Amino acid sequence: MRTTIDDIQIIDIPKIHDIRGNLSVVEGNTIPFEIKRVYYLYDVPSGSERGGHSHIEQLELLIALSGSFEVVLKDGSKNRTVTLNKPNQGLLIPIGIWRELQNFSSGSVCLVLASDVFSEKDYIREYADFVLFKDGMC
Repeated sequence: MRTTIDDIQIIDIPKIHDIRGNLSVVEGNTIPFEIKRVYYLYDVPSGSERGGHSHIEQLELLIALSGSFEVVLKDGSKNRTVTLNKPNQGLLIPIGIWRELQNFSSGSVCLVLASDVFSEKDYIREYADFVLFKDGMC
């Protein structure tokens, strides 16, 4: 299956309003996969970029728990940039989409929920290899 920029989704995470502070929960069918790994990025220096890879089989949901950052997405033909800045919204990135994270605001935290445990074999880390991979999906 050849994925494109059009397969990327913003998922609204349920938000419970309370005068003591808001609460958001990811459970059940909030996202379309079972969470097998959770990690987060923080203290990213100004001007730094993260990501710069694609996954062969793993799905990921990125959430800006605090602050903001941009996610540059590429499918080999088209590009799209999404700004994440709401802790009750997540960016669902399907397989076969290149991602780069940039323009982190001070104090930003990016939470990543992943559909599988870490496996280096699932990563495509060079953009030229990614383009070849996408061409092979046709």
